[in-house]
Amino acid sequence: MQLPSADRLIGRLPVWPRAVLAMLVLCGALGLMVESRARILRDGAEVRLKTAPIDPRDLFRGDYVVLNYEISTVELDKAPGDRDLRVGETIYVRLAPGADGFARAVGASKAKPAPVAGETIIEGRVDRSGTCLTDADGNIDCARGRNGVRVDYGLESFFVPQGEGLAIEQTERGRIEVVAAVAPSGQAAIKRLLIDGKPLYDEPPY
Repeated sequence: MQLPSADRLIGRLPVWPRAVLAMLVLCGALGLMVESRARILRDGAEVRLKTAPIDPRDLFRGDYVVLNYEISTVELDKAPGDRDLRVGETIYVRLAPGADGFARAVGASKAKPAPVAGETIIEGRVDRSGTCLTDADGNIDCARGRNGVRVDYGLESFFVPQGEGLAIEQTERGRIEVVAAVAPSGQAAIKRLLIDGKPLYDEPPY
């Protein structure tokens, strides 16, 4: 005997129960997303990222800062076995602290590598290929060729109280840093924004 499908069973319900069920499913999905992010912020490994903010103001949610990281451009030489990276592909970048304490990209690959002591593996997505590299100060340096890929880690925007985004955007580069939390899966979230080493905003887990 063939059992009725779930869609057919749900279709037999009156409108209100179906609406309530849909809301419960939506709330459950949102709850899982919030809890997943909270777990990253609570338990993830902390890495320091040097940034250069750009382009403030979101008309829908007040001010925001768009952040550009030194690790946003990854040299293809750091991914010797995966030089055919394409836009939209997932990439795993190995981070290790430099002499100044900020994370540097020391390797990259399509497949998630085994963890190594002293390194953190962060997951990203290729946003552009054939990009110019960056120098030690985070400046674009096309003289070194277009031997890099632009990587989006999901850490590129941070919302701040309305009216304060422009002030942060105008702060000179080198003074702003972000502390990101990175889960064992490689997913990351912004945990803290600092200026001159002093915490300016802390992102609450919930």
